Amino acid sequence: MTPTIAPRVRTLVLLLLAAAGLLLAGAGPVSAHAALTGSDPQQGAVVEQAPDRVSLTFSEEVALSDDSVRVLAPDGKRVDTGKPSKASGTTYAVRLNGGLADGTYTVSYQVVSADSHPVAGAFTFSVGAPSATSVSLSDQTAGGGVVGVLYGMGRYVSYAGFVVMVGGAAFVLACWQRGSGVRAVQRLVVSGWLALTAATLALLLMRGSYTGSGKAGDIFDLNLLADVLETKTGAALVSRLLLLAAAALFIAVLFGAYDKREDQEKRDLTFGLAIGGTVVAAGLAASWAMSEHASTGLQPGIAMPVDVVHLLAVAAWLGGLTALLVALYRSPGTPVDGTAVRRFSALAFGSVVALVATGAYQSWRQLGSWSAFTETRYGQLLLVKIGLVTLLVGVAWISRRWTARLAKTVAAAPQKQKVAATASGDPDAASTTGDLDAATASSDPERAAQLARQQAAMDTARQKRLRDADPNRFGLRRSVLAEAGVAVVLLAVTTVLTSTEPGRTEQDAAKATAASSSSSADASGALTLDMSFDTGGEDGKGVVRLELDPARVGGNEMHVYVQRPNGRAFDIPEVKVAFTLESQDIGPLPVVPDHITTGHWSANGVQIPMAGDWKIAVTVRTSDIDQTTVSKNAQIG
Repeated sequence: MTPTIAPRVRTLVLLLLAAAGLLLAGAGPVSAHAALTGSDPQQGAVVEQAPDRVSLTFSEEVALSDDSVRVLAPDGKRVDTGKPSKASGTTYAVRLNGGLADGTYTVSYQVVSADSHPVAGAFTFSVGAPSATSVSLSDQTAGGGVVGVLYGMGRYVSYAGFVVMVGGAAFVLACWQRGSGVRAVQRLVVSGWLALTAATLALLLMRGSYTGSGKAGDIFDLNLLADVLETKTGAALVSRLLLLAAAALFIAVLFGAYDKREDQEKRDLTFGLAIGGTVVAAGLAASWAMSEHASTGLQPGIAMPVDVVHLLAVAAWLGGLTALLVALYRSPGTPVDGTAVRRFSALAFGSVVALVATGAYQSWRQLGSWSAFTETRYGQLLLVKIGLVTLLVGVAWISRRWTARLAKTVAAAPQKQKVAATASGDPDAASTTGDLDAATASSDPERAAQLARQQAAMDTARQKRLRDADPNRFGLRRSVLAEAGVAVVLLAVTTVLTSTEPGRTEQDAAKATAASSSSSADASGALTLDMSFDTGGEDGKGVVRLELDPARVGGNEMHVYVQRPNGRAFDIPEVKVAFTLESQDIGPLPVVPDHITTGHWSANGVQIPMAGDWKIAVTVRTSDIDQTTVSKNAQIG
């Protein structure tokens, strides 16, 4: 690498890694993959008699611990008793103490979804009548905090290590067998193994704290580790570690005995290594498939093998691309030839075809509708990923053009190098050769060894200058470097995508929530309105629910609930309500409700002076500058 190019490459790599880090840091706490779709009592409900239990219904099965569901009285004391248990299907219940007093009770939950991600939230219900409560539950941060950030970094490192290790080994076996003796390529593959192994161990240790307390001090809690080993995710991580032991043996053979074999023996050994390596790589990929998105939802029996193929295709393409980049920049003594580049081009093309096919199936399975592309965070991230893959394919097409040009000149390269070396008349080379002959003649082995090293270094430098002088090879290096840069960002987006709630789940949860609290008057005359809002700022999307009881002329009791699109309650700085009867030119009549608890505001004695079709406008402010007003009409009186 020339002195002028090396700093640029280092700067580009640092910038790309920084961009990847920002993507991971901006991801925030992991989005819940199981959403709360219903409860009994319902959120915000006012019941006449105290229930004997509280039940929660999720969009998929979840794992419970002894402390997964807590019910807190207005004074903050726990009133649940016993362990939460499965009632039926995806409904789970916890029993309550008898003789509960009137007031507002808070239900908080923290469970683990079937695809291994923590889910947390809270809601309130009231017995007799709403009351003030001392319970102050900010939005749950399951999977957040320092442990959440470290866990997210561990996930990224594990994916990157898998891609580099598997893709680098595949590049050597399938495309450039001479590369088994190149130290830079060896270090690349071994670094991938070390990164994946270290990240897997870290994830195993952090898992208990990540899905539970979120405290860094719990990372080394052996009791939590024992609990993790009994879960699906724990089994997947342990299986990955065992397979990494087999991968270490594979790498030792690939860069040890394999490199020392003659061509015929190497061909025979290649077949065995290819079979064994494919089995180990598929097993490693399956350790993700068995514990994440593919293992839950629609058609898991099809989705898990498809996910394995998808991960192997990503590794073959992006990991092979990384190995090619290292070969082009860091192996002057053994330059990668046009045949190896052409073979990788064919391998990359096959990988892209597999990615498109498996990615299309995964998109259908996780989104479920075209609208989910724009209405859910998963769909939006998927659009970004599709854009990056398209860009990567475009740059790869440019690389293929450089490869075709390089193939036309590579056959004549040895002769050109010989002629150039002879014609250059390098005085340093001649002088060094003369000194070497003299040193040998005078029987000075130390001096001879020193000059021999100098001669080898000069030969390597000369070969590098001749190689860099080839415009086709230089163009290929630049395009492959650009591919690798896009690949780093693509891997970061993919990591965030795997920890984001699938669009199908998010939309199904929203529909279930809307169905349970649709805009209608119940038997007692209470009115419920749901209105979606988007203030345009960060964390500015959500749903505001307004309940008015008994929705008649005179005094009424009003409750306002603010939720994220996935149904999770959260607080915003300000909520205001206004009532307008446009047919009689009455209003707007402003109401500023009092904050009760997380995502819940209330006002008593809301006066409606006349029956009619009232316009109810709710203003929500999510930051100092982000605010919007949403409204609906409803018959009152």
